[in-house]
Amino acid sequence: MPDPLCKIRPALSAVVLSTAVLVGCVPGSGSSGGAESAPGPPAGRAAVPLDNPDGTKPGLAPLTAETERAAAREVVEGLKVKGRGPRTGYDRDEFGYAWMDTADGVPLARNGCDTRNDLLKLHGQNVRFRAGSDCVVVSMTLHDPYTGKTIEWRKQDAAEVQIDHVVPLSYSWQMGSSRWSESRRRQFANDALNLLPVEGRANSAKGDSGPASWLPPTAGYGARMRSASLRWRSSTNCR
Repeated sequence: MPDPLCKIRPALSAVVLSTAVLVGCVPGSGSSGGAESAPGPPAGRAAVPLDNPDGTKPGLAPLTAETERAAAREVVEGLKVKGRGPRTGYDRDEFGYAWMDTADGVPLARNGCDTRNDLLKLHGQNVRFRAGSDCVVVSMTLHDPYTGKTIEWRKQDAAEVQIDHVVPLSYSWQMGSSRWSESRRRQFANDALNLLPVEGRANSAKGDSGPASWLPPTAGYGARMRSASLRWRSSTNCR
């Protein structure tokens, strides 16, 4: 039985193989569209996606060097692909309740802090916590990896920053995660490699789109999505 995340090579190949897409594109367009590249993240605050195998390094740096782009092309090449299946039966609860700390087997699990706050702590700067807590983030500065904006986030405006599933849960369901065990889906939904805090409006615009229909204006997204796909593929069914 083919594994779901083996199936996304064509769109990701377009992301990685096109220099224009790597340096900038129009949100939601799936093509460069002549847009200028968004500004990059602060120096030292963003990991190149191919050098972040478990997702526990902050930020999302663009692939700027030819060696990085070559490495990205190499990991994309050779995958067998199939089409997107039906959404029948999909429900967010199939992946466990949101931001559970008990999805054993992924980084940051069972550290006493829910996944959302873990991601805010990991990617934010100037992080402040609720009084008496070393978990609940109440304010931070975020360099949004999707729009290139710097966001001064406050908890009272919580929706301004949302946690995006790089490979969306509904998308993965249509690609075959409906056949996974419940425990594996919970791990997938809380894996730091497949999660990024981003501007809320950008996340809403993305929805459950795959890379063929939505790309952010900043670079690195395609390689991060590919890395998450590799992590969750079946070694016997994805070649």
